[in-house]
Amino acid sequence: MSEFLAHIKNSNGMWEKQLLSDHLNGVAKLSGEFAYEFGNKDWGELLGYWHDLGKYLPSWQSYLFRNSSYDTEAHIEDSGGRPNHSSAGAVLAYQNKKLNPLLMIAAYGIAGHHAGLPDVVEPSKGDSLLARILTSPFIPIPDLTEFNIIQAIEETQKFIGKPLPVSWPPGVEKSGEGNKQVEFIHLWIRMLYSCLVDADFLDTEKFMDSERFDERGGYHSLNTLKERFNIYISSKKSDLPINKLRNKILDCCREKAKLLPGFFSLTVPTGGGKTLSSMAFALEHAVFHNKKRIITAIPYTSIIEQTAKVFKYGSDLDDEIELRKLKGDVLFGEDQVIEHHSNIDPENETSANRLASENWDAPIIVTTNVQLFESLYAARSSSCRKLHNIVNSIIILDEVQMLPPEFLKPVLSILEGLVENYGVTVVLMTATQPSLTGKIGAGLQEFSGIKNVTEIIEDTETLSTEFKRVEINLPQDFSLRSEWSDVAEKILKYEQVLCIVNTRNDCRRLHALMPEGTIHLSAFMCGEERSYVISGIKEKLKKGEPVRVISTQLVEAGVDIDFPVVFRALAGLDSIAQAAGRCNRENKLAAQGKQGQVFVFIPPKSAPPGLLLKGENACKEVLRNNTITQLTPAIFKEYFRFFYPNINGFDKPGFSKQMVKEAHDLKFWFRTFANDFKLIDDNQRSIIIFYKNPITGKDSRKIINELKFKGPSRQLIRKLQRFVVNVPEYLFRQLEKNNYIEEVHGYYIQNDEVIYKEGLGLICNETDWISGDSVI
Repeated sequence: MSEFLAHIKNSNGMWEKQLLSDHLNGVAKLSGEFAYEFGNKDWGELLGYWHDLGKYLPSWQSYLFRNSSYDTEAHIEDSGGRPNHSSAGAVLAYQNKKLNPLLMIAAYGIAGHHAGLPDVVEPSKGDSLLARILTSPFIPIPDLTEFNIIQAIEETQKFIGKPLPVSWPPGVEKSGEGNKQVEFIHLWIRMLYSCLVDADFLDTEKFMDSERFDERGGYHSLNTLKERFNIYISSKKSDLPINKLRNKILDCCREKAKLLPGFFSLTVPTGGGKTLSSMAFALEHAVFHNKKRIITAIPYTSIIEQTAKVFKYGSDLDDEIELRKLKGDVLFGEDQVIEHHSNIDPENETSANRLASENWDAPIIVTTNVQLFESLYAARSSSCRKLHNIVNSIIILDEVQMLPPEFLKPVLSILEGLVENYGVTVVLMTATQPSLTGKIGAGLQEFSGIKNVTEIIEDTETLSTEFKRVEINLPQDFSLRSEWSDVAEKILKYEQVLCIVNTRNDCRRLHALMPEGTIHLSAFMCGEERSYVISGIKEKLKKGEPVRVISTQLVEAGVDIDFPVVFRALAGLDSIAQAAGRCNRENKLAAQGKQGQVFVFIPPKSAPPGLLLKGENACKEVLRNNTITQLTPAIFKEYFRFFYPNINGFDKPGFSKQMVKEAHDLKFWFRTFANDFKLIDDNQRSIIIFYKNPITGKDSRKIINELKFKGPSRQLIRKLQRFVVNVPEYLFRQLEKNNYIEEVHGYYIQNDEVIYKEGLGLICNETDWISGDSVI
């Protein structure tokens, strides 16, 4: 064969070909540049050179010609379909592992550059997947005969004979393999894999879809964005007492930004402006230490859009946003801030957002904890390609206390690996700072947390006192429970009041006792309706109109609403503090010489078993032993001292077993662990419901009809995400059995008007509330 091709395309009736040698060189160059960021350029290049060696097989070349219709006479020697091309380089790496044992990691990345990072042992087979590369009759990989064919081709020699890497994994060479650095070998493999797959995607896209490739990039430098930010902040300064305190926090963040990269905590009372202050720290730190990007991770999709709006436009209020856009007076702008989460609306999604979501190459990323950590532990190539762009970045973990305790061991481990070996600075941000340093937990579950964390605010206790805007009214007797009718009666004394309860059932029971016009909020309402309702609440508060809201805890973390009075069902102390953050947030009552009022009550039933109940019990312990006049950082330290020892385990997905135990022998279970590492319970099913937004006119029925008649597409499904309600498996089965939902192209759609009511969300029918307690 005179030439070997990687890709063929038909452009305006003309055939264009990409030589395989050009593709291998192009991927190696890009992958090497990516890996250079953490000191492993030679590894990145080698993976690029070897990843597609299997495309030199005649069977693959024939497949390429026929599949592209470039040569209709071409035949496929393997009539089973597409020949495997991903394992030849893995075979080569495996054969050379005696020269460098670390070449096993190249076998992981090359063998999985399309199918995903593999397990070293497939549970169903019981023997080494990588060892079977040479002999297995069970999986479609080239045998020695096929590999000998590749080796015999003259063109392949310049790639097969490339020098083997000499660099070591970050941190390991200087530290040896008898310490914790071995815990981070899996992260090194993931980073190299990310370099390879992103380079492969980009080089292929450059040839196959040059217009799409040319749309990438074009971002401002972080220094330019810092200048924009400073101008914006200067325009917001005022002499109001609360804004003076916020400016004090912001100035402190700027001062500490010059400290060496590492772990930082930002402990700021709710309403202290931590979103903008953390960005001030991140921009100053990034420019001073030459960091590449800023990643903000948030626990709930229900609040992520609010943060993204603030970064893009300088406001989260729609009318103010429109005014700023007309004046050209936005903060960072739409194309500089990339949202990566399930709730983003495709109609408002920019081209830059769509492309940068694939590999996070933008300067500012706003995402969810789920997206961040499940990507860091992913096996699929599409999820992993962004990882190398986390290197030398700043990660802000907003509401860090919301990290699931049963996942703390793998979460803290990978954060430590990023900080120690990949130039990442991590900011742990919250008003209710958990104890993540030293020993965490008790007994057999105890493990070592983060070693060193620098607090940005020098005197958090004094700041907490200065920010006191509410009075916390606690029950006198924690054994005395309130009936919902008593709670409703107390709420009715106030015209502007928010009540937060622990479960969706509690929310509906209390709401049913309230007068008409009382607002109900829970995650059984779709995202589109929740956004509409929260916008309406803000408008009523702004105008001083009466507004009573009964909600689950979805409004606690980060939702910027400001009530003079808040009721909170007894829960974890952090939840009570977050609820208090929705009370007198802007300290408007100070003009009347008053403070906001937060009333904690004991609901008719205890919280459901699990983390909610453990939080409630830990809260009782703290409140019984302390006279609380305000919620301070010291109180939260004591609370978590009670809370963490009661957690059943901190390593639910089996991190120690699958990623650390046999790391010395380079044995990892990437695919299995990725399947087990799910921050959100998989025992949930999605239902697309009927809803029309009264303001925007967005109507799920129209999109559902498109789905029925046109079939699913990426953009269509992204639109429907705004109209999804997630339900427990048992409820899903009940709705399916009663024909309340129907399957359409693999998606489940509301099939009966009675199961979704505007203002209430998903219900079984008009009179029967759904059984079972759910949190939000």
